[in-house]
Amino acid sequence: MQFRFDTTTITVNIPDRAALLAAAGQRFADKQGFALATINLDHLVKLRASPSFRAVYAAQDFVVADGNPIVWLSRLAHRPVKLVPGSDMVIPLILRAVQTGRRVALIGTTDTALAAATTALKAQIPGLNIAMTIAPPMGFDPQGPEAEAILARLNAADIGFCVIALPAGKQEVIAALGRIHAPHTGFASFGAGLDFLAGSQTRAPRWMRLVAMEWLWRALSDPRRMIPRYAACFAILPGQIIAALKLR
Repeated sequence: MQFRFDTTTITVNIPDRAALLAAAGQRFADKQGFALATINLDHLVKLRASPSFRAVYAAQDFVVADGNPIVWLSRLAHRPVKLVPGSDMVIPLILRAVQTGRRVALIGTTDTALAAATTALKAQIPGLNIAMTIAPPMGFDPQGPEAEAILARLNAADIGFCVIALPAGKQEVIAALGRIHAPHTGFASFGAGLDFLAGSQTRAPRWMRLVAMEWLWRALSDPRRMIPRYAACFAILPGQIIAALKLR
């Protein structure tokens, strides 16, 4: 599935969960890095508005469909991909990294959330050792010297897999820079994935996710922030539907 913005084309090049685990597992085994992005409607809004975000997204090695609208658009385009929520892939990818002998690091919003996420991960993956946790300070510039210092630490510590749980835009920038400054590290931009594990954010009940209503849960949980976001997402849908039909 492809999304075109001026001269930039963003491709969902990993069609399902099994393909992602296979691709990442091979990179772990070969000690080669990667950058993984999870595209959704909010990202499409940002991609339309920001040439710099398009450049960062184009630098990602793997892109999966993180929202049901992306899956539906892919079906309209006759280029179907399956839903691969980043939050569902935190544990499977960490487990695959550990199985191939790679070290794991976490980058998140606060030290408290990272400590809670580490505890939750260790409870589900016996024997797991999180080699490093990093909570960038407020006002952190993902393209500044602090980011380069973080990436240098990851590279020096031979980190094989790093889960990044920061706001959209910042995390993908770090992952793209990581391909340069920490070339043997796999980076996955998973947004709230670690916060869900830590319990600092509550994910929608499973039944709501199964009927594609997670967006409503999030909107009701944080209306001041999420309702404007979803309004912008719904506004671009007609154009995306037309573009998908043209891809047939």
